[in-house]
Amino acid sequence: MEKILAINSGSSSLKFKLFNMPEEKVLASGLIERIGLKTANVTIKYGNGEKYTDVTSIADHKVAVDILLNLLLRFNIIGDYNEITGVGHRVVAGGEYFKHSAIIDDDVEKKIGDLAVLAPLHNPAHLIGIKAFKKQLPQAISVAVFDTAYHQTMPEENYIYSLPYEWYQKLDVRRYGAHGTSHQYVAQEAAKMMKRPLEDLKLITCHLGAGASITAIKDGKSFDTSMGFTPLAGITMATRSGDVDPSLLSYVIDKNKNEVPDMEKMVDILNHKAGLLGISGVSSDMRDILEAAPTNHRAQLAVDIFVKNVVKYIGQYIAEMQGVDGIVFTAGIGENSQPIRSLVMKRLKYLGIEEDVANNATFGKNIFVSTADSKVKVMRIMTDEELVIARDVQTLKKSVNYVSAN
Repeated sequence: MEKILAINSGSSSLKFKLFNMPEEKVLASGLIERIGLKTANVTIKYGNGEKYTDVTSIADHKVAVDILLNLLLRFNIIGDYNEITGVGHRVVAGGEYFKHSAIIDDDVEKKIGDLAVLAPLHNPAHLIGIKAFKKQLPQAISVAVFDTAYHQTMPEENYIYSLPYEWYQKLDVRRYGAHGTSHQYVAQEAAKMMKRPLEDLKLITCHLGAGASITAIKDGKSFDTSMGFTPLAGITMATRSGDVDPSLLSYVIDKNKNEVPDMEKMVDILNHKAGLLGISGVSSDMRDILEAAPTNHRAQLAVDIFVKNVVKYIGQYIAEMQGVDGIVFTAGIGENSQPIRSLVMKRLKYLGIEEDVANNATFGKNIFVSTADSKVKVMRIMTDEELVIARDVQTLKKSVNYVSAN
């Protein structure tokens, strides 16, 4: 048995799962959030339903890592640090450098930093977590698992922009996508549920959370995806705009220089103040918006635009793949929002989709939310990006051990 940590570091958060591998048994999971503030929250679940919570001051990610590892010892989840033989880190942007997960050395660290321009909200935070864990667990192999790697199978016509081709050749300007580990996992689970080989299916996976992306999966591989050069493109998200006419941005900067003096400020607004929050004026959380929608026009408009954009991308991908066998909802909104799933399915009724109202009202398990006689199967699948990360760590550990043995 090997204990492998799967880590997702945000700018002020640290999410984790500790696995026994290859059994894929979760020994502990949790979240440390509000890092850098005096009232940081620590939550760990372990054992047979035990749960530990605390509110404390956590200065930085190094302190957060120390707290996490000490709690694993305190609750006898590990006997000592040496039991953790691998740490896998989710990294959003791998650019053209990384088509697969990679063992983290100095060169990989540098490239992750260089690629921060593709994911400015994510890659710098990932690096902080990587360095903190490498310092505390020097004996463990460190692996970067890239959101973009899964989408490296897209055909050229789906990742090249209608821009001077030299920009791709010289500047690596292209569509990269994101959420690859999630799309990969739920596609594999969908094939199991449908009892068909993944390679024989045409699937559309909808990762709908604070960040949201939709992926067309054909021949068992990513065929097209909604996020672009950065995770800002695609459908409407919690605080991100999704697709916008670039000429509009120039217009707003020219007409509103007091609030938006330059492109840097514009990109910040598009990332943090647009999307559901910008439209509704209520919240970035779909639960709050749905609650307000019956009596608030802007909240209802935000719901309508979100659903319309999901349906639009699904329709586009059906046309591109010349059909679809299954549609998957996953991530925070996709897994938990019965109203959003229902609204999308109603808009897709023309495909022969009928909502299974009883199934769609359930929570917390993988299930068909379309009726058995629907021509296109619609599923709600709980994503597990951390498990994908742990599997990749284990695979790379085996390859290192094999090389060392020979």
